[in-house]
Amino acid sequence: MKPLTLLSAVLATASPVAAHHSDAGLDMASLVTFDGTVTEYSWRNPHVYIVVETIDENGESREWALQTSSTITVSRMGWTRDSLSTGDRVTFSAHPALDGRPYALLDSIEKEGGVSLATAFYGASGEPRLAEPEASASTTTLEGRWIADGSKLFNYPGGFDGFFRAQLSLTESAKAAQAAYDELSVENPESTCVGRPTPAMIVSTSIYPLEFEFFEDQDTIVIRSEFFDEERTVHMDGRGHPQRGERPIAGHSVGRWDGDVLVIDTRNFADHRSPYQIGVPSGNQKHVVERYQLTDDGTAIVAEFMLEDPEYITEPMTHTRELIYSPQLEMSRFDCDPDSSSRFVSR
Repeated sequence: MKPLTLLSAVLATASPVAAHHSDAGLDMASLVTFDGTVTEYSWRNPHVYIVVETIDENGESREWALQTSSTITVSRMGWTRDSLSTGDRVTFSAHPALDGRPYALLDSIEKEGGVSLATAFYGASGEPRLAEPEASASTTTLEGRWIADGSKLFNYPGGFDGFFRAQLSLTESAKAAQAAYDELSVENPESTCVGRPTPAMIVSTSIYPLEFEFFEDQDTIVIRSEFFDEERTVHMDGRGHPQRGERPIAGHSVGRWDGDVLVIDTRNFADHRSPYQIGVPSGNQKHVVERYQLTDDGTAIVAEFMLEDPEYITEPMTHTRELIYSPQLEMSRFDCDPDSSSRFVSR
């Protein structure tokens, strides 16, 4: 088991294994490539981890902890609990940690015999590596499960991180907070299984579907995302936002119908250190308005959001995408594991 080469790499438009926490602390401009032996294959959320023992040119052993994505994400790429086993010989390429520890974000992995495991949904030029969602089913209601065609959305180097870096215009307070943020520490909310509230759940639809459930009394709608098992209740009974009281992670949502458009207004978010995965906080002024409208043929939703938070964002951010009706998809539990969630923390 010998080390191979250190390769310089240009960022592709598709992020390797759709990393959940940001790429801060990782050298995304280079790849280390080794062959070695699998000593651990941990099938947990938010990250499946692979530990590979390598031997350097001096004959010294080193174990690399390779971060991938969630069990849900890699399953949709074709992985299973049995894709790797202790003792398997593999060759991997990965983006290493900047602090020199043997921790890295997996870019590619090949088992002995030439069997490769997919590590991205899309290639560098956006070509699909798996079947795209097809608009083959239709409905007359927003109720159901919906997912984006990710090949049309992976236009930002760095994936989720790159999306918000490109879209957000930051205040000086935001820039200072971002500069002080240590993503590889317990300061990162995801190290304690705290996910990211809306509009992150919409941005994440390139990987994780949304589910709308309408209740018979017509007074409430529940919106769910697989990502960190987010569930949000939208009150449709005409109430306003409470002036005082709890500020949940998901915020407080009220909704109304504007013709055939569902409009959802969310305020009262809890303070969050990094809801956009780039070290920019959100505070008690954060406000999100979402609009959902079924297409004429009933095969998709046009989803739009407006995000404002004057403490950290100089101007509102807007985004629109199409979500495809996908009743065949199953909503899997995320069940974030605290040990897996904190494993990226630099100790």
